[in-house]
Amino acid sequence: MLPVNVWYYGKDESLPQQKELRAGLLSLIYEEGDLRYIRLGDREVLRRVYVAVRDRNWDTVPPHLSNVQMDIAKDSFRIAYDVEHRQGDIDFFWKGTITGDANGTITFAMDGVARSTFWRNRIGFCVLHPIRECAGTPCRVEHVDGTVEEGTFPRHISPHQPFFDIRAISHEVMPGIWAEVRFAGDVFEMEDQRNWTDASYKTYCTPLRLPYPMEIRAGTHVMQTVTLSLRGSIAGLETKDQEQTTEDRSLSFVVHPSLPVPLPRLGLSVASHGQPLSLKEIERLKALNLSHLRVDLDLARPEYEAALRQATTEAQALGISLEVALFVSNEAENELNALLDVLARVRPPVGRWLIFHQREKSTSERWVTLARKYLSRYEASVPIGAGTNAYFTELNRGRPPIQVLDVVCYSINPQVHAFDNASLVENLEAQAMTVKSARQFCGDRPICITPVTLRPRFNPDATGLEIPSPSGELPRQVDVRQMSLFGAAWTLGSIKYLAESGVASITYYETTGWRGVMETEDGSPLPDKFRSLPGTVFPLYHVLADVGEFQDGEVILSVSSHPLHVDGLALQKDGKKRVMLANFTAELQTVTVNGLDERVHARSLDETNVEEAVRSPEVFRARAGEILSSHNGAIQVRLRPYAILRLDSV
Repeated sequence: MLPVNVWYYGKDESLPQQKELRAGLLSLIYEEGDLRYIRLGDREVLRRVYVAVRDRNWDTVPPHLSNVQMDIAKDSFRIAYDVEHRQGDIDFFWKGTITGDANGTITFAMDGVARSTFWRNRIGFCVLHPIRECAGTPCRVEHVDGTVEEGTFPRHISPHQPFFDIRAISHEVMPGIWAEVRFAGDVFEMEDQRNWTDASYKTYCTPLRLPYPMEIRAGTHVMQTVTLSLRGSIAGLETKDQEQTTEDRSLSFVVHPSLPVPLPRLGLSVASHGQPLSLKEIERLKALNLSHLRVDLDLARPEYEAALRQATTEAQALGISLEVALFVSNEAENELNALLDVLARVRPPVGRWLIFHQREKSTSERWVTLARKYLSRYEASVPIGAGTNAYFTELNRGRPPIQVLDVVCYSINPQVHAFDNASLVENLEAQAMTVKSARQFCGDRPICITPVTLRPRFNPDATGLEIPSPSGELPRQVDVRQMSLFGAAWTLGSIKYLAESGVASITYYETTGWRGVMETEDGSPLPDKFRSLPGTVFPLYHVLADVGEFQDGEVILSVSSHPLHVDGLALQKDGKKRVMLANFTAELQTVTVNGLDERVHARSLDETNVEEAVRSPEVFRARAGEILSSHNGAIQVRLRPYAILRLDSV
């Protein structure tokens, strides 16, 4: 038996403690040196305020807190603590002080010193404005030269920084009430973090126009301050009770019968560990009703033929097509010509080509046109796509040549900037926003998200050699939550937002291994770090299987009243309806589901049955669950921590 926290989120550790605070009319959460969810009543003012230390490759050096001291009152607080960032040759120390007063002013100060000489890209504050409240909202920016700019938070994702040289920024959070954030200690600017599927606008230091990485010498002091204050007629605004009312706490999930969209085609990538699929693994993968299998081929490397042969064998065994990502160099003409000979020998069942160039973050027209010239000789009807093998930001900044494309593609992962459970859940909503923004320059071209992974597969922005993971530690591409209930919940949320946004296809994870949907027969290479069970499926396997049973069906629009706590997906096909809910929290959640049929089968995947579900997926999936009756289409259900609940029409 694995500890329950491992089933929850992959580690036998407690989640960071959260402390609810008030500063006058403002409510907020303190968590391990950061401020989160600063609200005025039910309006979110700031999503997060924190200090980041980023190395020369933009990797975040984790903080280690000590000596935390708190003085908490009913409507004010003072918190002080020490922080160390130590990794490789980096040793940076700072003292943090956070105060909130009864007038609604919050001040966050950091006083730091470099205890070693190292190269860095950033040290200092990051302030996140939430997208729901701010997108399209007017704001005022005070620049370092004293001038004031009347601006607007971008509605569609801005490819470049919307504001530069910021001393202060303010926006109206309620009629007549403005929230001002003032910065000191460095020059700040803003980027639209939705480019990387973060659900926020981030104001950060130091300006990217300055050369980086920059060497910081031992003994260098870094001192910064961020101050949030309210401006306007706040005297008549009533302070809400610190405890929310029962009505405020109630959670609902509503299924809207109108405006269905086609369910995207779902696929997986071939396993990066290189081991072929076993017969048992093939049978289990067939139950997912996949559309395709992605394989990456670097045409400059002679070993790509072997990779294509194995992918072809696996795709044929699964009865599906291949999504082939071709990486070419400046010798593309010779490489593509040689590929034709390989294709003639292997005869892969290609369903889609994706064209990338080794030195381009977003593929230019030249390489697509050249690829079409050669690939059409193999099978002229196969769609040819391109875009970026990296983040949406690369597509947004290097717009694709849609005039020569059948398909536009980009990849997604939720951990470019933040790595905790809450941030991963927050970032789900931004996945849909990338699709909506892509439509502004991709027109009606099919959009394929490929692949979606929990961790970055590589670092497209590194300015130096990436340091490999130390011996005995997990590779950077591996996340322990892959084998957890949280991983299943996050996957369901991702499918919801991408499917409802109208994408044509989504490629998730890999087939097997610690980056896949099931563990290999041999088990985890580091069983003390990645605590999966050999030969089992991961909980997210069942999410993909549940969705796969509605292949060629439709997605129905659905809305959660508290999407950071519980969200879900609604499907329909041949007169049948399925609603799937995910609890993203470590707490029991009670949800009223509206828009259901008179009776439903209810089946939960949670801590009580997860071991059986991963060890014996066939037995688990054969169970229909208990029958529940609705009242005027509404049913109240309870979800255990990180549970997945499936409701099927009877």
